[in-house]
Amino acid sequence: MKALVIDLNKCNGCYNCQIACKDEHCDNDWSPIAKPQPVTGQFWCRVNQKERGRVPVVRVLYTPTFCDHCDDCPLLSLAPDCVYRNELGFVIIDPEKAKGRRELVDACPKHMVFWNADLQIAQKCTGCTHLLENGWTEPRCVESCSTGALRFGEPEEFGDELAGASHQAGSHLYYLNVPGRWIAGTVADREINEVLIGARVTVSDVDGHLVATGATDEFGDFRFYDLAAARYQVHIEADGIDPVDLVADCTEEDVVFDDIFVHFAGVRTED
Repeated sequence: MKALVIDLNKCNGCYNCQIACKDEHCDNDWSPIAKPQPVTGQFWCRVNQKERGRVPVVRVLYTPTFCDHCDDCPLLSLAPDCVYRNELGFVIIDPEKAKGRRELVDACPKHMVFWNADLQIAQKCTGCTHLLENGWTEPRCVESCSTGALRFGEPEEFGDELAGASHQAGSHLYYLNVPGRWIAGTVADREINEVLIGARVTVSDVDGHLVATGATDEFGDFRFYDLAAARYQVHIEADGIDPVDLVADCTEEDVVFDDIFVHFAGVRTED
């Protein structure tokens, strides 16, 4: 089966893929592949939006989400009489044979199977099989992506790209450039109400191994990105100030410190 490759660095949250899926499947009957998708309540292609960090350091991560069409799809073993894998490799719920089989919704571990109460059938992404069987080379979601964040093809076509992708065994989705945790803060001298420029900042793991190093910029800010989910020690030092040591627990989320105020060591002299 072909691979769907999602590059999170290129996704800008335009929602074209989600809208194109709705445009293709709402009010359109593509039997025997799929019955019409409801206008509301179902997203066979869904863009998840997550705000990371907190004011004043906030980023938004957009993650297009789809059915994995897993090799070991639990729907296939649960209902082989009405769920099948087609020649293209997509897992298809037969809209006629699956009527009344609501248990198919709960069988999907990714929650990408939906219940159509009006038609009394479980529904999900079909990979736009009806298009691919009629000359299209990619599903509507991929065709509509204006940034190149979504690509569709044989796994070997992507070469070494997939080696570093986030990928669950048995899935046909590959996520590139999945961001790691980040640590951010602003360093300031409260006595003179000025930010501290050029302060040396180091990040070490719990065993004391150096992970990253940098310096505060012209706004007194420091940023460290793409860190592993773990606890870190943050050390801040500069000529004439007392060093500052902080703990950044990035096991569950990014860390944005409140303003970090330093203290002048010794006697302050005026220029």
